[in-house]
Amino acid sequence: QVQLVESGGGLVQPGGSLRLSCVASGNLRSMYAMSWYLQAPGSQRELVAAIRRRDGTTNYADSVKGRFKISRDNAKNSVYLQMNNLKTDDTGVYYCKWNDSQHDYWGQGTQVTVSS
Repeated sequence: QVQLVESGGGLVQPGGSLRLSCVASGNLRSMYAMSWYLQAPGSQRELVAAIRRRDGTTNYADSVKGRFKISRDNAKNSVYLQMNNLKTDDTGVYYCKWNDSQHDYWGQGTQVTVSS
């Protein structure tokens, strides 16, 4: 089993920044990718950014390219999402996911609200 704990959400004005963190514990040996998803109000959960655990290869949703950066620290079993130039459309619950070839593990989510 894998347990994930997210932190770093909050209320921020448009144009502001936040940094989300996700710390994993448990049996992580087979985990090979980590990602962040956004569930906006009234919408389905959508991929924001992903990173490969081994080599750090990343990919991003078009809507966040150039504004968000995903990173990981394997020594700390952590993945981060640096969010800059936030927009009101970035509002929602952000979920961290770690996965191997058979399982997806999700965190509890952290709320991000972008509002003036």
